[in-house]
Amino acid sequence: MANKKNYTGAFIAVTSLFFIWGFITVFVDSLVPRLREVFELDYGTSGLLQTAFFLAYGVISIPAGMAIAKIGYKKGILLGLATMAIGCLIYFPASTGRLFGLFLLAFFVVAGGMTILQVAANPYVSALGEEKTASARLNLAQAFNSLGTAIAPMLGALLILSDNILTSDEIQQLEPVAKAEYLESEASAVSGPFLALAGVLVALAVIFAFIPLPKILGGDNSNPSGGFLNALKFPQLKWGAIGIFVYVGAEVAIGTYAVSYFVDMNLMTDVLNNSFCRGIVEAVHGENLDGIDPKGIMAVFVSYYWLGAMIGRFIGAFLTYVAKPSVILGIFGCGVLALLASSAASSGLAAMWSLLAIGLFNSIMFPTIFTLAIDGLGEYKPQGSGVLCSAIVGGAAIPPLFGIVTDASGSFKVAMVVLVVCYAYIAIYGFRFDKIRRLASTSE
Repeated sequence: MANKKNYTGAFIAVTSLFFIWGFITVFVDSLVPRLREVFELDYGTSGLLQTAFFLAYGVISIPAGMAIAKIGYKKGILLGLATMAIGCLIYFPASTGRLFGLFLLAFFVVAGGMTILQVAANPYVSALGEEKTASARLNLAQAFNSLGTAIAPMLGALLILSDNILTSDEIQQLEPVAKAEYLESEASAVSGPFLALAGVLVALAVIFAFIPLPKILGGDNSNPSGGFLNALKFPQLKWGAIGIFVYVGAEVAIGTYAVSYFVDMNLMTDVLNNSFCRGIVEAVHGENLDGIDPKGIMAVFVSYYWLGAMIGRFIGAFLTYVAKPSVILGIFGCGVLALLASSAASSGLAAMWSLLAIGLFNSIMFPTIFTLAIDGLGEYKPQGSGVLCSAIVGGAAIPPLFGIVTDASGSFKVAMVVLVVCYAYIAIYGFRFDKIRRLASTSE
């Protein structure tokens, strides 16, 4: 009973980290449409911001796995929180100087800290109990991650996207005093929230420095022979890494371009003429919507994409406990394919809500793919976690690809073929997992 109580405390503590990195991951999404206007970028170029963010996973994940195998999970968590805080501080000079390169660096450093955090936290939570219930446990932790992602778009719409952005020509036409005031207000709209986040991250690091976490994995002060090379011999890990790559890429592409997609469909009138939708907007911006940029209005609805993921993860924690997680994964993958087809084939609010409903089916994908992929890895779980977290680099590759296809075709709906390929792979991985796992059993 003592161990169970100890694991419960550790689970609650580590789950708080899932909330904070979920919040920050989606909060930075709010910067993409804003910076697209500030720097007057096309969709493909604005996707470089997400490339910088998710490139960190590809660069840092494996070294992070190696480091955590030596220093342990608690020190890995502290290192991740400190790195994220430093990244948030970089947004201050980036916004003050209007330096696109510094924004890219800030995105990269924040994501670098988040990478270290995820390499440590995901396998740690999956090991806080029996392996057969690992998917359910990680789905529950990820539900609180989704709570953070559901809150972030509303605050992003309110703090970052609500004001109108002037073009460079319009700024040059301002009087010197008005120009200085505008640039100062523009900088504070970005830097203020991130300075606050830096403070929160430092406070969390101090708290975690004094929280006792049980040593339950081989990653605490051990380093199995063969390391990553031996971990990669497990087929469920290799194919699961591809699943993480395409899932994260597709999820981020939807979250990043949803606002632009809705604005492109000219949904402003439809939203404001619908009493339910207008009520949602007024709950965030107030009844007087004059002067609110369309991006700020449409960004409010992105919260429902992430809210669906949160609800789905609580449901998924139950479903993956009572049924085979791999089968649930395959079914949910098919659900997303149906919703993509619905959004592409429809218009107006139907197209918007079809896209937002994808969040509900996205919900169980990351934690389920993750736990399936490290199933049976034993002492190689820290290395397997590093491999899987490096696959999150899909968020650096697929959103720009989606943007490039959109620019080339002139249509977000045509670009959805990129997402169809991603989710089709996930559905196949789920339905074929038992066969993949049998291949692993013969090689063990």
